[in-house]
Amino acid sequence: MNFRRNRHTQKPTHMIIQVEGVDRKDKAGSLVGKEVSWKSPAGKEIKGKIAATHGNSGAVRVIMETGMPGQSLGTIVEIK
Repeated sequence: MNFRRNRHTQKPTHMIIQVEGVDRKDKAGSLVGKEVSWKSPAGKEIKGKIAATHGNSGAVRVIMETGMPGQSLGTIVEIK
């Protein structure tokens, strides 16, 4: 969905992700600790880990190993 951000800064290694089929906070809590990977169009893979839930609508916060490019917004990630 977006980078984790506040009024003045955004954190490029923290992403907020909405998972399909998850619409409540308790369902999202079961995903905490799972691995996530994103593949760029060039074939590079960036991995991360689900750290916490975000809000009450089932979104989760993912901490990636490196900063994510802007082209990753709105694309699909794989949860292992």
